[in-house]
Amino acid sequence: MIYHVYVKPGSKKESIEPQSDGSLAIRTHKPAHDGEANADVIKILSKYFHTGKTNIKILKGNSSKHKVIEIL
Repeated sequence: MIYHVYVKPGSKKESIEPQSDGSLAIRTHKPAHDGEANADVIKILSKYFHTGKTNIKILKGNSSKHKVIEIL
């Protein structure tokens, strides 16, 4: 599955909010610095979809808040 994701780094709480257009908004505690937020997004998605971290790839947007993520 391919998902369009909007990441909100540095949030007070971690959460995943499905949007009306089918995308996901993900809040993470980690800052958008040195890939910390990306690693945390993968961790949050692995818990949400009950899959391993290795089954989740960031296809586009490594340095952007808007990402395209593939979940195998």
